[in-house]
Amino acid sequence: MKIEQIYTGCLAQGAYYIESEGQVAIIDPLREVKPYVEQAAKAGASIKYVLETHFHADFVSGHLDLARQTGATIVYGPLAKPNFEAHIATDGEELQLGSVKIRVLHTPGHTMESTCYLLLDETGKETALFSGDTLFIGDVGRPDLAQKADLTMDDLAGYLYESLRTQIMTLPDDVIVYPGHGAGSACGKNMSKETTDTLGNQKLFNYALRASMSKEEFIKEVTDGLLAPPQYFPQNVALNKQGYESIDTVLKRGGQALSPEAFEAAANETGALIIDTRPAQVFRQGFIPNSINIGLGGQFAPWVGTLVPDVKHNLLLVCEPGQEQEALTRLARVGYDQVLGFLAGGFSAWEASGKESDTLLSVSAESLANRMAEGDLEIVDVRKPGEFAAEHIAGVRNIPLEYLNDHMAELPKNKTLFIHCAGGYRSMMAASILRARGYEKLVDVTGGFDAIKKTGLFEITDYVCPTTLKKA
Repeated sequence: MKIEQIYTGCLAQGAYYIESEGQVAIIDPLREVKPYVEQAAKAGASIKYVLETHFHADFVSGHLDLARQTGATIVYGPLAKPNFEAHIATDGEELQLGSVKIRVLHTPGHTMESTCYLLLDETGKETALFSGDTLFIGDVGRPDLAQKADLTMDDLAGYLYESLRTQIMTLPDDVIVYPGHGAGSACGKNMSKETTDTLGNQKLFNYALRASMSKEEFIKEVTDGLLAPPQYFPQNVALNKQGYESIDTVLKRGGQALSPEAFEAAANETGALIIDTRPAQVFRQGFIPNSINIGLGGQFAPWVGTLVPDVKHNLLLVCEPGQEQEALTRLARVGYDQVLGFLAGGFSAWEASGKESDTLLSVSAESLANRMAEGDLEIVDVRKPGEFAAEHIAGVRNIPLEYLNDHMAELPKNKTLFIHCAGGYRSMMAASILRARGYEKLVDVTGGFDAIKKTGLFEITDYVCPTTLKKA
């Protein structure tokens, strides 16, 4: 028997490859399925099942392409109603895979169809739990994504409480937990950077698994402090439930290399949004007017999903030469399939063509401190509310990047805005968005709050542990 976690940092997502005696099950695959197919072929095995823990909101699963290419059976748990052929398993049903079995555990709460898969080894021992978005390391799935007219967030949290205590916490402590996500995912709020753990350890340290916890306490703690989910989440659910284009079709369409003239024409004729995927400090030195910087080196796909509300929006890409395919693949993972092409030769080609470009100013943290000593400055901290509440420059304004579009009118255009985040990735996104909306007086603070704090030159609020904040 072989278990392999295939972890994708950009999405903080874990897919799983399970193999026994020439038969393979893939759990929650990413949209690009070639690696799974090749891995099974290399082992001389065939993919028998594609197991889905639920209709994912934060990425488009590869279940359809994988089933089409291999003949594998797509499996969901009870209550799932996909618009394609799939096996809807019953609670407690066992699927044979070589000499091992996979038991279906219906665990509603994150969504009503949410299901975990329990692996029983060759002797029948309960060995591994593939917990999807029901149980994370250090956290549990958020219960606010599948709300309906007759089903509130508190209702879902109540279901999750029962699922954890009747289906999961009764399992042996030595069962290994393999979750669907880790730290950085928007599907939870308190996930660990660790991507596996024993169930026994989670019973000791996961706040949501406290043995003495009442349902009322659970509902209060699990729902406390949840930020609004990205707007692309329900669109990804629809794609996963209803179907989508093959990723090969998407990559072919988006893989068109456009000359500067063709690129400019496409932008003007279609109203496509230009996403520049280069590093923040490279982007700052020269970029196409009205383009938005979302660096490929960070959590690129989730930030596109957060800042571009409609997955059907036409897009054009500016990349470092050679990174176009990576950008297209990451966009396809979250359902942004309408890429019209990329700038051939990158920004250098645009510059060489003599077309108009723009730049953004930046200052060091030390320079910012000197300017503050000379007078009041309009400083905008674009970190998350929890980051800001824990520690920030005294007296500055906090507008989290996630909510910038909703609060842009609060920012004066007649004053210079000094923008910072934690390290510089998000602040350049914010600055590029503001520039595209007509803000001319913008300065990015290089190195962000990390650099600001290290100078020792600023009045910083007393540090408050986020855990303390939640309990206050």
